[in-house]
Amino acid sequence: MSDPPGLTEPEIAARLRAAGCVFAEDEARLLHASGTDPAEVAGRVERRIAGEPLEHLLGWAEFAGLRIPVAPGVFVPRRRTEYLVVQARARTAPGDVVLDLCCGSGALGMALAAAVPGVELYAADSEPAAVACARANLAPLGGRVFQGDLFDALPAALRGRIDTVLCNAPYVPTPGIDFMPPEARLHEPLVALDGGPDGLAVQRLVAASAARWLAPGGTLLIETGADQAARTAAACSRGGLEARIAHSPEHGATVVLATAPPADARESRPG
Repeated sequence: MSDPPGLTEPEIAARLRAAGCVFAEDEARLLHASGTDPAEVAGRVERRIAGEPLEHLLGWAEFAGLRIPVAPGVFVPRRRTEYLVVQARARTAPGDVVLDLCCGSGALGMALAAAVPGVELYAADSEPAAVACARANLAPLGGRVFQGDLFDALPAALRGRIDTVLCNAPYVPTPGIDFMPPEARLHEPLVALDGGPDGLAVQRLVAASAARWLAPGGTLLIETGADQAARTAAACSRGGLEARIAHSPEHGATVVLATAPPADARESRPG
C-alpha cells in the first residue's frame, strides 16, 4: 500500500531523529497514523519537533494496556507509574472504595478499575483541565471526580471509608524543574510537577491527612523517588500509618505503601 500524499513515515522519523527524539521510529508510526489529512499530520509533526508531548498531539497515552485520553495542559501518565497500579491491584477487591488523588487524567483510577472491576471509584485534582479530562474518562466507569486541594476536595461522607488511595503527587524538587525535558516543564501544569524544595511538600500533606480518610486496614500508595522513599515512608508513619517501601527495577519505580490500623487498634487508642 502506498503512503497517502504528504510526509511518509520514514520522512517523519528522519525529521524527529534530527530533532533529538529518542524513539523517532515509534513516534513516526503513531503520528503518521494519527489522521487522514496530510496537512494535519504535518502540523502535528512540527509541533512534536517544537517540543509538545506526543500524547497531547495524539490525544491519548498508553498506560497499563489502556489508551488513556489526555488533553493539552494535563499531566501525561508515565509508564513507570504502572507499578503503583500493580501494587494496588494486589490489595484491592471488587466493591472496595478507591480514590485516585492528584488524578490528572484519571489514568490510575481507570487502570485499577479495569484490573479490578466493580470498585467504587473517586478521583480529585486541583487543576480544572485535569478535572474535566478525568470526568470524561471516569464517567463511563461510574467514577466521580472532585476539584479541590487534596482530601479537602472530597465529600465528608467518604471520611473513613476509602480502602485504596492511589497518589502520584508531584515529587520533583523545585530546583530540578529547570532540568526536566521541555515537553514536561513547558506543557504540563507546574502544580503536577513541583514537589517543593525537597520534592516532598505535597506528599507530607497527603501523609498527614490520609489516616482520617482511609478505612480500617486501608492503604495509601504513593509513588516517590528511590532517594526520597525513606522520608516519604517516615512522613506516613508520623501520620499514623504503617509504611513500607516497594521498588521495581523493571519499572524503574518506587512506591511507599502505608496502611491504616485495623478497627480494633483504632478503638484501643487512648483519647
